[in-house]
Amino acid sequence: MNESSVEIHEKQLRARLDYLNARLHRIDDALDEPVGTGEEAVEREDEEVLEDLGAAGLQEIRMIEAALDRIRQGSYGTCAVCGEPIAEERLDAVPHAATCRDCAG
Repeated sequence: MNESSVEIHEKQLRARLDYLNARLHRIDDALDEPVGTGEEAVEREDEEVLEDLGAAGLQEIRMIEAALDRIRQGSYGTCAVCGEPIAEERLDAVPHAATCRDCAG
């Protein structure tokens, strides 16, 4: 993997991380809002959806931070399981991928 590809992926990862952090702050703010007097079942469902989105966002943040750490260590683009290079096409689609297509499946 060439250096410019790594730089491009790093920029993509950092942009996605910024987006997810902002989204999580909005979710936290929405969950902190006082509950209205409307139908509590609907409000509870809304809160559960927000909590699920927040959990998914936190998981993606962890994967992105791990990918950024691999960039710093110089192991980005190498499968964490088999040690083979991760295909450029896979990293283009999933920049935080830690495994090659074969090991991911």
